[in-house]
Formats: sequence, structure tokens, C-alpha cells
Amino acid sequence: MARRFLASPEIGAIVGATVIAVFFSFIDPDTYPTITGAARILDPASTLGIMAVAVGLLMIGGEFDLSAGVMTGSTGLVVGLLATEVGMNVWFAIALSFVFAMAIGFINGYMVLLTKLPSFIVTLATFFILRGINVGVTRHFTGQVRVSNIDGVAGFEASRDFFNTEFTFMDTTFRTAIIWWIIIAVVATWILLRTHYGSWIFAVGGDVEAARGVGVPVNRVKIALFMTTAGAAWLVGVMTSLRLRSALSSQGIGQEFVYIIAAVIGGCRLTGGYGSVIGASIGALIFGMTRVGITFAGWDTDWFYTFLGIMLLVAVLLNNFTQKQASQVHAPLSRLDDEEDVSGE
Repeated sequence: MARRFLASPEIGAIVGATVIAVFFSFIDPDTYPTITGAARILDPASTLGIMAVAVGLLMIGGEFDLSAGVMTGSTGLVVGLLATEVGMNVWFAIALSFVFAMAIGFINGYMVLLTKLPSFIVTLATFFILRGINVGVTRHFTGQVRVSNIDGVAGFEASRDFFNTEFTFMDTTFRTAIIWWIIIAVVATWILLRTHYGSWIFAVGGDVEAARGVGVPVNRVKIALFMTTAGAAWLVGVMTSLRLRSALSSQGIGQEFVYIIAAVIGGCRLTGGYGSVIGASIGALIFGMTRVGITFAGWDTDWFYTFLGIMLLVAVLLNNFTQKQASQVHAPLSRLDDEEDVSGE
């Protein structure tokens, strides 16, 4: 039983989250372990968690998407430019932004399969293309790198209430992005662990040729995973632009690495075929806990990414350990199956 527990991909993230929670609760016992502290932690963790879930699924499927960060900016800019420059209702702008995101996700997946290049190369190209378009198009229409006054367009208030507003719990303000995060994590976990499609994701990430050999629709699965990541980026981009009432061309740049780190901390293997959506969500929670904890402790926030890099290294080491435990758990079962086959003969 203990070995099975240690073999779970989430164990490293659970241990890390517990240690960080105890540590910062000791440093700042008056604020950190309170409902106010929880609200502060869940605010950045929620949008990161949405992306970590999608990126985690993609990594389990054996691929990377380095355009995920800039996509959150691109989709927000599409909404902002259509609303302010074209005069389109915000709801229609959001719908067209979704179509744009799905198209980019499809192109990413299709190009990876067509060229057979590593996905990090293909999506790195997408990253630079979108980054240039974001700046060039925004500057062309607005004369600056920011789209403002989205809140002055029809449909803004209703769409903001739907995608990213606030609610009160125990006299503390939370953002509805937390609810989106929980729903997405639950649905993704159910798909990954309780459906044939989830088995296909593990299969294509573990061994593509073997997956093809047993009839898994590899191409469809991989393209769908890239489109899922793009869809998550669209949701986060829309949430952010509606929350800030504006969109910035540099939004999301560099965040793709944070998404990957959250997934790796949560137990997703860099080589694919292994991981957990719940673990990726805990990885995002660790991000929020650390960022807020450093702020509450009054430390220099410039050291945050150093701490994040250390966590990544520790997570990889823990993942290697859990994978060894998992192989030891499954090995006796495999030997038992072999013995049964022999005895059956």
C-alpha cells in the first residue's frame, strides 16, 4: 500500500505543497494560513491552474506547446481589437477569438504531424510569429502596444460577469476563475482516468508506434490535445482582458515555461506517457503559495524564479523516484500474469 502511494505521480506535488504551506505559515502566521491568505493564493493559481491542466494533458501525450503563453495575449488582443476597432459586441468578439484559438491549435498539431519535427520547435516558431503579429497589428490600429476601453463596448459587463467576476465567501472576495479551474480539472481528470480517450493520451505519449498498432487514432488525439491547450489559452486570455478591461501585446510571454514547470512539479514526465491532471493543478497551487508567501514574508520578489527553478529540479528528482516505485509495483503483477499464462498452458 505504501509503495503504491509513493508510486502516484502526484506525491511529489503533495509533499511540496505541504512543506511550503507549513513553512510560510510559520513565517507569517497572522495572514498566510487565513481565508484572506487563501484568496490571495488562489487568485494567481487559478488561471495558471487552467493552463497547467491543458499543458499537463499535452505533456502526457508526449508533446510541448511553447506558444501557450503568447496565445493568452493573442486571444485577448483579438477580443479587444474586434470590440474597440470594429465595434463588435464583446460576445461575438469572444466567439471569433475562440475560432482563432482553435485554428492555431489545429495548425500546431497538424504541422507537428506533417513535418515530424519536435513539437517544441514547431510551437516555438508559432510563438515568435504570434509575438510579432501581436505587436505589429496592435501598434498599427492603436498606435501603441495596448488595446484599451474594452469596457465601453456592448456586451462587456455580461461577458465579464460570466468569465471573470468576483464572489464573497466568509466575508472574503474570491474570483470566479477558481470555479472555472475546479470544473476544468475535474472534467480533465475524469477524461484521463475514466475514458478510452484518456487511455489513448497515455498510449500516444508512451509509445506512438505501439499505440498505432493497437488502433489508437494518434493523429486525432495529438491534434485535439494541441487544440485543448489553445482553448485553455483562449479562456485565460479572455478572462484576463475582461478583468483588466484592456489587452497588452506582451501578455503571457514567458508564461509557457511556468505552465510546463507546474505540470512537471505535478508529476508529468517530460518524455510523455506519465502524469496527472490533479498533480498539475497542485503544481499551479504551489506557484500561488510561493508567490504570495514570499510577498507576505516581505522578501525580495526578484528571487521568486530562482525558487521556482529549485522546485523544478526537486520535482524532476522526485518524479524519477516515483517512476521507479511505480515500476516496482507493476513488476510483481507482470510476473504473476506470466506465471498464470504458463500454468494455463
